[in-house]
Amino acid sequence: MGFFGGIRDDIEEEDDQEAYFRYMAENPTAGLTQEEDEEEVDYDSDGNPIAPTTKKIILPLPPIDHSEIDYPPFEKNFYIEHEELSSLTEAGVVELRKKLNLKVSGAVPPKPATSFAHFGFDEQLMHQIRKSEYTQPTPIQCQGVPIALGGRDMIGIAKTGSGKTAAFIWPMLVHIMDQKELEQGEGPIAVIVCPTRELCQQIHSECKRFGKVYGLRSVAVYGGGSMWEQAKALQEGAEIVVCTPGRLIDHVKKKATSLQRVTYLVFDEADRMFDMGFEYQVRSIASHVRPDRQTLLFSATFRKKIEKLARDILVDPIRVVQGDIGEANEDVTQIVEVLQSGQEKWGWLTRRLVEFTSAGSVLVFVTKKTNCEELATNLNQEGYSLGLLHGDMDQSERNKVIADFKKKNLPVLVATDVAARGLDIPSIRTVVNYDVARDIDTHTHRIGRTGRAGEKGVAYTLLTTKDTSFAGDLVRNLEGANQSVSKDLMDLAMQTSPDSWSYALKCFSPAFNAANFNCSLFWGVSVFSSLFSW
Repeated sequence: MGFFGGIRDDIEEEDDQEAYFRYMAENPTAGLTQEEDEEEVDYDSDGNPIAPTTKKIILPLPPIDHSEIDYPPFEKNFYIEHEELSSLTEAGVVELRKKLNLKVSGAVPPKPATSFAHFGFDEQLMHQIRKSEYTQPTPIQCQGVPIALGGRDMIGIAKTGSGKTAAFIWPMLVHIMDQKELEQGEGPIAVIVCPTRELCQQIHSECKRFGKVYGLRSVAVYGGGSMWEQAKALQEGAEIVVCTPGRLIDHVKKKATSLQRVTYLVFDEADRMFDMGFEYQVRSIASHVRPDRQTLLFSATFRKKIEKLARDILVDPIRVVQGDIGEANEDVTQIVEVLQSGQEKWGWLTRRLVEFTSAGSVLVFVTKKTNCEELATNLNQEGYSLGLLHGDMDQSERNKVIADFKKKNLPVLVATDVAARGLDIPSIRTVVNYDVARDIDTHTHRIGRTGRAGEKGVAYTLLTTKDTSFAGDLVRNLEGANQSVSKDLMDLAMQTSPDSWSYALKCFSPAFNAANFNCSLFWGVSVFSSLFSW
């Protein structure tokens, strides 16, 4: 691959890009609008989220007619099955996938690999993989890397901390290295779209770590960062762009970059992007990339909207599910504490925080910015060293806090859901849900901040007697992760009257089975026991 940089000098008159850069230089604050600064979620007295009164609308890119563009051909199948896998029988494949807890569907999926040697990577990349302390592929990598190397579209459903980021980055590098070098003014070859700036920065860091062995350049563009600096980096040229959807659309509209060279497109944490209202931006980006591209979509859950998106933007995909869809991480031990009131939370936390920090880093979740600041202030006054993270902080402040937390300079981090989403810090050993999550998917993402990459972790959830509705969801979540359900939690869930009656009937009615309603015999029996205990 060849590389380039600098400002275009092949034309004398000021073009659109130069006009844009001149304007940004003269108006440095113009690029600081944060269209993707997700608002903190406020809750009413019943714990229900209150919808924000205003929301900035990011208009999609204008329609494009791909038939009018003469796209050059490109290769996307680089996978050669290793001889050790060629001798593996169909029965052996079934057994291996069962062992890896993989469910695979789609036309002619490749056999799962069991070692890095099966991927066929060159020594440059393998050296960097070993240097990064990877010893063997994770289950999602075992199946996902052969699929991606083979040029197939893919739907990857995997729990947090599964190693999915590397599963799309490593094949991406092989894909890029087969392409002709970028010419001045051309956009990236690979685009990775994700929901938040923190996740964007983390993926960007991984792209740089592995891409540097080939001299590949990665640029991260996200809301909250300087439009001027990002646009300048895009114009200088990069094979990889990691982005949040709205900010990429802004740069394309302003002609700071183009999607015409993109042949490898990744959507990571698609479910979170939909939750944050980015569906139209995601679809707009996909529609502006050549139709014969390779597309990979990753999500922790596979709800109907994600399924519809997959049908619309993927071609003959292979679907890989690692674990059960939407399940909590079994590497995380969940402990639920039922307290009589919210006032008891403070004493519970301060009595245990020293013990928690002795085991490793601690992440404490709260629902609102005001709660976050209040809890952090109180802990500081008690002498605890900690970091604070919420959506209203400047990006430089957020980056510094995250860096200090990663380096273990700060043993405790108090954060809101929006600010902490996508954090990938292996040293986190304890998660405390000081305030309950808004829904069970958010809860799953929260506890997934620990127990990553095969490590063990503990997640504590503090409930009060007002959290009856969430208690029922939590019971099913715990059962799905093979975790024990305490009597206190079950008793609290039983107070969701009168739905307990209908739910119990569903569990035992022939018309409703456990698979459809995620309920178990234990749950149903407990419902009836509690209902008739009087």
